[in-house]
Amino acid sequence: MSNLVIVESPAKAKTIQKYLGKGYEVVASMGHVRDLPKSTLGVNVEDNFKPKYINIRGKEELIRKLKAEAKKSDKVYLATDPDREGEAISWHLAHLLKLDVNEANRVTFNEITKSGVQNGMEHPRAINQQLVDAQQARRVLDRLVGYKISPFLWRKIKGGLSAGRVQSVAVRLIVDREEEIRKFQSEEYWTIDAKLLAKGSKKAFDAKLHSRKGEKVEIKNKEQADEILEELKACEFVVSAVKKSVRRKTPAPPFTTSTLQQEASRRLGFQARRTMKAAQELYEGIDVEGLGAVGLITYMRTDSLRISAEAQQQASAYIEGTYGKNYLPPSPRTFKSKSNAQDAHEAIRPTTVELTPQKIKESLTGDQFKLYKMIWERFIASQMANALLDTVSADITAGDCLFKASGYTVRFDGYTVLYEESKEESDEPSGALPPLEVGSPLRVKSLAGNQHFTQPPPRYTEASLIKTLEENGIGRPSTYAPTITTILARDYVEREGKALKPTALGEITTKVMEEQFAQIVDVDFTAKMEKSLDSVELGKTDWVKVLKNFYKDFSVTLEQAEKNMDGTRIKVPDEETDVICEKCGRKMVIKNGRFGKFLACPGFPECRNTKKIVTETGGLCPKCGKRIIAKRSKTGKQFFGCEGYPDCNFMTWDTPLTDRCPKCGSTLFRKGKVIHCLKEGCGYERSAKEGA
Repeated sequence: MSNLVIVESPAKAKTIQKYLGKGYEVVASMGHVRDLPKSTLGVNVEDNFKPKYINIRGKEELIRKLKAEAKKSDKVYLATDPDREGEAISWHLAHLLKLDVNEANRVTFNEITKSGVQNGMEHPRAINQQLVDAQQARRVLDRLVGYKISPFLWRKIKGGLSAGRVQSVAVRLIVDREEEIRKFQSEEYWTIDAKLLAKGSKKAFDAKLHSRKGEKVEIKNKEQADEILEELKACEFVVSAVKKSVRRKTPAPPFTTSTLQQEASRRLGFQARRTMKAAQELYEGIDVEGLGAVGLITYMRTDSLRISAEAQQQASAYIEGTYGKNYLPPSPRTFKSKSNAQDAHEAIRPTTVELTPQKIKESLTGDQFKLYKMIWERFIASQMANALLDTVSADITAGDCLFKASGYTVRFDGYTVLYEESKEESDEPSGALPPLEVGSPLRVKSLAGNQHFTQPPPRYTEASLIKTLEENGIGRPSTYAPTITTILARDYVEREGKALKPTALGEITTKVMEEQFAQIVDVDFTAKMEKSLDSVELGKTDWVKVLKNFYKDFSVTLEQAEKNMDGTRIKVPDEETDVICEKCGRKMVIKNGRFGKFLACPGFPECRNTKKIVTETGGLCPKCGKRIIAKRSKTGKQFFGCEGYPDCNFMTWDTPLTDRCPKCGSTLFRKGKVIHCLKEGCGYERSAKEGA
């Protein structure tokens, strides 16, 4: 007897083959085998939006092999990923291989472990048509939006543009934020900050002016600050109230796809695509020394916070054995998923708690290790006891003025002994206050007025954009990474450090979309559309009905947009730079070409001067003395090289600094925690903590 099991990837096939053994042949479909054609719409709008699927070009040989394997097998199991997309791939495979879609031949694995695979194989089911319809509805809807609006944008702005149901909203969010930043009017304000000493204490603590004559203080300029400071010179600072309490800090829940991408961005500096690549590898199976291929995490596309009882027991046993019973909560901790979460899978967690990050470090790549460590620690911490903080807040009176000070000490570290969630910003007071008693006087070490200016809202980062998309119900866990990749690739958005900034093209395109296709870039409309698509998955709504309701208004909007912009073509303004064209004296502009951005003279065609965009570092080459410029490898990784290449071949991964070597005067470089000189024969180095 021979059984054929079809999965998506060779890595997953290898791991599952190990657990199934003889009698089973596990092969990979390499993702989708059928899809809508690229050259045409591929959707018959008149015939209930019937999709016209074709075999994907380049997969002819693979399809022949799958058909041959299926023909000689007694039973075919479809074991693609346990989500909407995976269900659709299985459905397409069933049609391609002429399998009965009502037969119990669909198996799913929440984790690629021995028990996970056995459990999946023991519970085969028929293909879930509701999941397939939900995927088809999304695919057709995205095709209608993309293939109807994109040609319009080509004609009205420039060729190669694209619109998308989720991507256009994501760009709008980034554009709207940039507009907020531009319109922001910074306002001056001042604070009065004191450093005070308690009796018998040598360490000063911080206190901030809170109110004056019973009213909250708002100091708008230096004159007002100086007036208060003058008044305070004659005042005695006295402790008027002390409040002590215990604060409980609760651990963050295990990861969902969204929170994994956010935390990996903040903590590891990973882009969403990089996070999902490493997560996919950890799920599908890694060759671990002594164990062979094993799936290390549960399925990585999920918005559920549910955890199995078995996983909780594993975590509890590990925590008690490693940290002691007092690090366990009174009862196993559970977390409530959001109301719109699809609860088909658990949260992202390690499949085997005993496989600690350090135990398997040698079997993992750098990215896999960093991500696995974060997932493992977050999950274990989520099952640990609260941290307890002894907090102290003090009111300090000085004449008519009230100052406030606060601090804390850790009574019990709890889960924080292992892991704490990172945050974009934190203004939480830290450190302990000295022992303070009501009525006791304080000595003023320093008292100063400090000038501040209100800050505009920050640009989105990948982490904050994903969080906003999720909070607004736009897209689903599987769409965040490809959406960000697309808007960057289409040049609607660019990176500035970690921040996402709209390009002139992104702003122009969004303006046209807002004027002509307001619903497509409307956050609320997109969220409602997402809910309608979810209701298809739940079997509450017919997928064709959802598409009909959408297309009725959409086709009218499309027709009207053509009339509104008949004969109009919008020019995308070039981004001017400070680089002067040495041939004609004009300021050069940034253009986009086949190989990325470059500098061009705006005097084209009279002046055809072009240049590479050079990112200066402030460093000088230790070999020839020319400028060191930032460059990128074929894989996109930044390195630094001499502008004199190929005559000078100096290059390094170490970051050039503006500091000069005290020994030889050459540029210094930073490598991790070490600052060193790369001048041949010099050898100077110091710790980065030592300063200049």
